[in-house]
Amino acid sequence: MHAANLAEPEGRDTTGSLRLAEILAALSKALDLTEGQPPGHCIRCCYIGVHIARKIGLDVARTGELYYTLLLKDLGCSSNAARICELYLTDDIGFKRSFKEIDDSLAHVLRFVLQQTGLKAGLAERFRALANIVRNGGAIAQEMIETRCQRGAAIARKMRFGEAVAAGIRSLDEHFDGAGRPQGLTGEAIPLYSRVALLAQVADVFFRVGGIAAALAEVRARSGGWFDPALVAAFESLAADQEFLAKLGEDDLSETVLGLEPAQARRAVDEDYLDDIAEAFAEVVDSKSPYTSGHSERVALFTDMIAEAMGHSPADRRRLKRAALLHDIGKLGISNAILDKPGRLTEAEFAEIRRHPAYSQEILSTIGAFAGLAVIGGRHHERLDGKGYPLGLAAADIGLDVRIVTVADIFDALTADRPYRPAMPLSKALAILDEGTGTIVDGECVAALRRALVRLDEERAAA
Repeated sequence: MHAANLAEPEGRDTTGSLRLAEILAALSKALDLTEGQPPGHCIRCCYIGVHIARKIGLDVARTGELYYTLLLKDLGCSSNAARICELYLTDDIGFKRSFKEIDDSLAHVLRFVLQQTGLKAGLAERFRALANIVRNGGAIAQEMIETRCQRGAAIARKMRFGEAVAAGIRSLDEHFDGAGRPQGLTGEAIPLYSRVALLAQVADVFFRVGGIAAALAEVRARSGGWFDPALVAAFESLAADQEFLAKLGEDDLSETVLGLEPAQARRAVDEDYLDDIAEAFAEVVDSKSPYTSGHSERVALFTDMIAEAMGHSPADRRRLKRAALLHDIGKLGISNAILDKPGRLTEAEFAEIRRHPAYSQEILSTIGAFAGLAVIGGRHHERLDGKGYPLGLAAADIGLDVRIVTVADIFDALTADRPYRPAMPLSKALAILDEGTGTIVDGECVAALRRALVRLDEERAAA
């Protein structure tokens, strides 16, 4: 993604008459990040999949369900990132991107694993990793795919989608011949939405790599194996449509795909639904690393405690909680080889870490309801003394909203386990915040956090 313009003033977000499709199409670009795909991959898959649905005569109601399945097909993909790094001793994002670009022959898969595993590790460590993969490859694949699929389906349910959409996401890696995972389903026992989504995914990846000829060749080669032959025939028909191909080759299909959503399937978004969406995508972010499990939810809790102690209105508190839930969405674009590294980061690795606020701002700024939160995502690592990142802003350019979330973020980071140190006691964390008052963090926000923690302690004692 390109660096966002982080110098915009803070604003207020409003729901207006937002459609669910607009929000999810924008957020799907965060899912593209974690899969190492160019921005718009899920959107392009939606474009391909809906056109396949039209070719096979799918009714409007089911096309609407398929539409959301395609946008959200990768909801669970962040959950296997840390495991990929652990097993293959490599960059999870690059690994995922490259793996999607090879054909499914056993020889090519084995060569890929040999080439990718432990590229920066010592010889002995690389040998042990390869031996483990060779010995336990089937169980490893089953574990990672099952985790991803189950997590994705669970998050879809949290976003108020029914079992048809959840099942479509859960069975994305099933193959028509029964050789897929996690259940080894065969033929039409695989949900139709899953069959369409897998074909659309492979078609888009190979179209981006080598054009329609490469996409057609790959889809045809997997017909009857990975793919339903009837869906392959539908894609072949689409491949002969020059208007379809011209549109597929455009850089941004967002508006086109919004226009493809069946009118009967359109959903409006109210404030409660926005909260559910923010919570769901916070789970996607936190699933990326075992060290960030629950981080966004806790930052939202501490943010709300600080805001309440400072006298903010319920509406402001609700807005700030959403900002806290989504502040780290840009971390989906950072490899777990860096996020989970137990030792000191290199300059290059730290430079990569410094990009995640810009990614957060870029993603959030494209969503009307979250645009006012984008600056918080972009600035939560700035410091009052100007030594923060990514812009090194002066204190005058760091608004109160950002200062609140920054204190909550640092407090949770200090009081949670990290790859490089165990969790700190609350007293030590608060002492560190006191030391940083005026240089790193805002003293009024720290004082508000203290008051909130004292009140919480009193309430517990009285309970």
